Amino acid sequence: MSYGQGGPQSQWDPWKPNSQQPWSSGGDDGTPDWAALAEASETRTKRRKLLFIGGGALATVAVGTAVAMAVVSANGGDDPQAGPSNLPASASVPGSGSAEPSFEPTSAPPPLDPKDFISSAKKDTAPLSPVTLFPGTRLTMGDTVYKKGATADTTNCASAVGGNLPKVLTANGCTRLIRASYAKDGIAVTVGVAVFDTEAQATKARTEAGSKKSLVHSLPGKGIKNFCDAAICRTTTNAYGRYAYFTISGFTSGKNVTTKDTKVFGAGDDLAQFAFNQIHRRGEAQASAAANHQ
Repeated sequence: MSYGQGGPQSQWDPWKPNSQQPWSSGGDDGTPDWAALAEASETRTKRRKLLFIGGGALATVAVGTAVAMAVVSANGGDDPQAGPSNLPASASVPGSGSAEPSFEPTSAPPPLDPKDFISSAKKDTAPLSPVTLFPGTRLTMGDTVYKKGATADTTNCASAVGGNLPKVLTANGCTRLIRASYAKDGIAVTVGVAVFDTEAQATKARTEAGSKKSLVHSLPGKGIKNFCDAAICRTTTNAYGRYAYFTISGFTSGKNVTTKDTKVFGAGDDLAQFAFNQIHRRGEAQASAAANHQ
């Protein structure tokens, strides 16, 4: 009895483990095909070499990338302000130059000093009168309201003053004296503004006059009774720019003023401050007009 080989012959795959290796079909002596086995072994060896070479190349690329990343990180770090480190010696980052922009200057010129316009007759040319110097019919200083009385304007300065003031004003070249009176609650004040050509003349007149030996004549009228004709009154003397200004204040009842009469002192101070303010505003107006024409 003979036995045949049933079923399909098993296929040998050199890459599959435990697969059946083919035997030579040329003989039935059971001897393996040594040539085929050698060829298969050689094929496997070549493939392992290829895989090793390919894996080595990939590893090299990975290492190279890691090194490059390390270099970039070392150069730049996490600081967003860090710049490139491989610029040529003569190169510079755009926008890092020190050249100044060539814009035209646009700043406004310094403001003009109002006092410059009231320090000499050459620059102080705005209209001047009792109306421009003492406008309105009332004067409000803080919480106090004074009623305006009479005004006067003369080029004979000595005729409107007393004490040593006639001599002082004449010697220093006073060209004009403008007066106005104000009253409240039985207290009256006359303020007089003497006009000179220069600031130096006005300053010298103030220094020579003193506050106790000089006085401007009180000016009654328009609802204000005579005052300071014979009674003791309080006087002040000041100067600003080319103007010297004086006050005399007292009671319309004829009573003498003492150091305890603070309301009289306050009224005189208010009118002296008002005179200064008006002279300064005159300078401001002319400085503003001159600035607008530059």
